[in-house]
Amino acid sequence: MKILKIAAVSAVFAAQFTMAQFKQTPLPYAYNALEGSIDAQTMEIHYSKHGAAYVTNLNKAIAGTPQEKQTLIQILSETSKVSPAIRNNAGGHYNHELFWTILTPEKNTQPSPQLAKAINEAFGSMDAFKEKISKAGADRFGSGWAWLSVSKGGKLFVSSTPNQDNPLMDIVEERGTPILGIDVWEHAYYLKYQNKRADYLSAIWNVLNWKEVSKRYDAAISKK
Repeated sequence: MKILKIAAVSAVFAAQFTMAQFKQTPLPYAYNALEGSIDAQTMEIHYSKHGAAYVTNLNKAIAGTPQEKQTLIQILSETSKVSPAIRNNAGGHYNHELFWTILTPEKNTQPSPQLAKAINEAFGSMDAFKEKISKAGADRFGSGWAWLSVSKGGKLFVSSTPNQDNPLMDIVEERGTPILGIDVWEHAYYLKYQNKRADYLSAIWNVLNWKEVSKRYDAAISKK
């Protein structure tokens, strides 16, 4: 039953990117499932308020525009042509939908051998990678995201974007397919960690879903 539930959630996640009326994917775990690293109140507010607002406002922003007939990926790939409302809310919706899936209450998940090898080749070691992406998140001034992405050439790279931008957008310096994104907006961590963003970035590894990240890596590489 658990496998069927996960498969159903994944199917909803994929399908909603092709619908004119975008929807939130149901959270694949309880609000309190990540306690110790991310508290229940933060998860509930983050998902049911912030995440919900992005999808609601995206649907309002695209109404009556050409983007109403596009997939979310198409919208993001042509961000330079859309209004700020569409850019911000399309990015916010995509980024959060990815974020929910790369977190898990399952303990000690591990990257696939293929992803582990790619991380070692790109960054020298897993520890070096974690240090690099954590620094990208810590150094992001104001609100934004830290990313692990696959480039058009199939190589891994770490980057950071402001606000709700992401590497799929045609307005960012480093473009690629995101496979791991860490939200460093204050609403993602402030209730538990206050101004200690570095502590939040350290704790996120305790609930990281390496199985999902590995799946995304395989999918990105298969398209190259």
